[in-house]
Amino acid sequence: MFGLKKKSDTEEQGGVLGHLRQGLRKTRDVLFMDIEDLFQEKGVIDETLLDELENRLLQADLGVEATTRIMETLRNAVKKGRLNQPAEVIATLRQQMIGILLPVEHQLELSSDRPSPQVILVVGVNGVGKTTTIGKLAAYYHKLGHRVLLAAGDTFRAAAIEQIQAWGKKTGIQVIAQHSGADAAAVIYDALQSARAHSTDILIADTAGRLHNKDKLMGELAKIRRTISRFDPELPVEVMLVLDAATGQNAMAQAEQFHRMTGVTGITLTKLDGTAKGGMIFALASKMTIPLRFIGIGEQVEDLRPFEAEPFVKALIDTSP
Repeated sequence: MFGLKKKSDTEEQGGVLGHLRQGLRKTRDVLFMDIEDLFQEKGVIDETLLDELENRLLQADLGVEATTRIMETLRNAVKKGRLNQPAEVIATLRQQMIGILLPVEHQLELSSDRPSPQVILVVGVNGVGKTTTIGKLAAYYHKLGHRVLLAAGDTFRAAAIEQIQAWGKKTGIQVIAQHSGADAAAVIYDALQSARAHSTDILIADTAGRLHNKDKLMGELAKIRRTISRFDPELPVEVMLVLDAATGQNAMAQAEQFHRMTGVTGITLTKLDGTAKGGMIFALASKMTIPLRFIGIGEQVEDLRPFEAEPFVKALIDTSP
């Protein structure tokens, strides 16, 4: 019942790749828009060319760790005479980038062997697209045939409650909500009761995003976790962190802070279409072992996509029209 469908049809994959390429255009332009001109200009694959390539990786926010790993492999291969043609450099670069991302390519496993509902607690600072991501997640799982329920657990902001209710109307998915300022744990407890009563598969809960008040936020999230545990200690709980790719390396600091506070189990990276800093995904994968569940590459519901390393890298490196 809970198995996620994987697209394998060649035509559909072509559409997926084209969609990814368009969504990642700004980052791809920084990295590879004129890579062929770079090879033609230098005429030879040497240290000068590799230095220029290294600068491009850093400009796209891949971070020092991921960039160093990639460039060490390329430089060693060039020194040993294994890379003599531009196509060979590109193929090795692609292979290295996929290798960095593969360890974090893990879909959220929804098992019918565990009690329902599967709880997805969505955390993140205000402004990263958290509530919008919740709406798109709900639509995604609903389209797969799952029974979904939403909980407006960010009671600190009236706008957040209204936004999640708007998503509920748009997708035809029920929202459990109370008034602004209500106890977030109480909202989620009500949602758990409703989910259990109606045999809901997935409960997606919004939470507050007030990093400027870490103690209060941490206390609220801890209370929510205790509430879920009291309701049913066997319930599977995903703590999904939403990060804005446009914040580049600052997203790394957010990931580290939230992971310390909440024990993040999955990440969704949003707004990749609006930034040239999409390379930060490699920095994230290099420094943290948290699974990357979804990426956001546009404003439409279908622009929230399960993360897959190989198509992602191919969309970045493929410079064909």
